[in-house]
Amino acid sequence: MRIQTLYLLPLIILLSSCSKEVDLNAASNETDNKNYNWRLVTAWPKNYPGLGMAPERIAKLVEEMSNGQMKITVYGAGEQVPAFGVFDAVSNGSHQMGHSGGYFWKGKAPAAQFFTGVPFGLTADEINAWTNRGGGIELWREVYEPFNIYPIPAGNTGTQMFGWFNKEINSLDDVKGLKMRIPGIGGEVLKRAGGIPVTLPGGELFTALQTGVIDATEWVGPYNDLTFGFQQVAKYYYYPGWHEPGSMLELLINKDEWDALPKHLQVIIDTAAKAVNQDILDEYTAKNNKALRELVDVHGVELRKLPDDVIAEFKVISNQILEENAAKDELVNKVYQSYKQFKEEVSAYHKVSEDSFVEARNN
Repeated sequence: MRIQTLYLLPLIILLSSCSKEVDLNAASNETDNKNYNWRLVTAWPKNYPGLGMAPERIAKLVEEMSNGQMKITVYGAGEQVPAFGVFDAVSNGSHQMGHSGGYFWKGKAPAAQFFTGVPFGLTADEINAWTNRGGGIELWREVYEPFNIYPIPAGNTGTQMFGWFNKEINSLDDVKGLKMRIPGIGGEVLKRAGGIPVTLPGGELFTALQTGVIDATEWVGPYNDLTFGFQQVAKYYYYPGWHEPGSMLELLINKDEWDALPKHLQVIIDTAAKAVNQDILDEYTAKNNKALRELVDVHGVELRKLPDDVIAEFKVISNQILEENAAKDELVNKVYQSYKQFKEEVSAYHKVSEDSFVEARNN
């Protein structure tokens, strides 16, 4: 009996091992074939052009590419959570996904602002390059990791306008006491210049400007601004958008939910977000000029350029704030140094490529 047992033992072990392998494969196949129904909350009005359509397009692509295995229901601001509640909703797992802009979370994660827009910073093409090929995405995920959030780039508005004003800006004195809706580091610059920055979601801006709660507002650019009807309640439209040179939008994913997804669905989501990131930029590039012409030619909006000395002072203040913030926070400094180095390198090349070409073409 003992000899027989010795002969049978390897066979028993082999069969046990095979059984476990079959069980593991079965579990893996079950996960791969599972259907997913996720909820995505946004900081934008439902189906709002550009911003609000980015998550809708991502949801559509994911469902089509997964052959219906993953369906994402998109909710506009206020439908399930407030516009500024998106980050917390994804972080705590009440919703699997969110779509917004990183500078709204500066109170929670100050370094997040670099992944939306920094005054006098990277343009749309440049921030895409830094994020995807220059180490930015790894830093972004490091910043959001403590919040159990996995971010992916998901749209870009291009260079924005400075915004809508009910008074002329002829000097820095005209900025003092000005109540303006402007988020992120741009708001800090305005405050140090003597203005009063206000943070409001997009859906509240028209009424706030109409009733005098604010004196001015930045939003996006002509394409979106026309849809909100700001030309009805403000006379002056100022440029350039020094505060948001290439504003990147973000797809936020609960990290636990992301890690639990089969690999092919992770790849599908990532691919869909990257496609929409470029598609949204293309949309703004195609639509902004026509909308601007309508604002000026049809609605009589007065298009104004900020005085050079005002822009120069904003730039000085912006650099001071960036350096101060970096000195106070190790993670902010880590992101800032990467961002700053990339900007210096890409600016040097663009000086002899894109910048020189545009100057030659337009003169």
